[in-house]
Amino acid sequence: MLRLRLQRRGKRNYATYRVVVADQHAPIKGKFVADVGHYNPHTDEFSVDKDAVTAWLEKGAQPTATVHNLLVANNFLKAEKVTSWRPKKKEEVAAESEEASGGEEKPAEATADTGSTDEEKKEPAEESSGEEKAE
Repeated sequence: MLRLRLQRRGKRNYATYRVVVADQHAPIKGKFVADVGHYNPHTDEFSVDKDAVTAWLEKGAQPTATVHNLLVANNFLKAEKVTSWRPKKKEEVAAESEEASGGEEKPAEATADTGSTDEEKKEPAEESSGEEKAE
């Protein structure tokens, strides 16, 4: 299936994009069938060949969510915008942070259950070690 999608171009830290028609399985920076426009997110400049876009859409090419939203925002398509990404749920974020830490740290709930914090535990130990050094 053919897709209308963005192909990254430009300098490092200053991305610009081509709007291209490509096979959905082709690499992002690989071969494409047609170049139908460009998009600069820094200046919000979006320019496409309207005749070419409508011709490819009639032939069955599907726009990606981002390209679809750009076409809608610039009045090339008359449709509703689509969700192009979904934010992570809080449960997923918590699970990823536990995996990243390796699960070595005790959860905050465990220290709250004992009624004392790590700082309270450290202070008496420091005082006793200070007295030993004085003797």
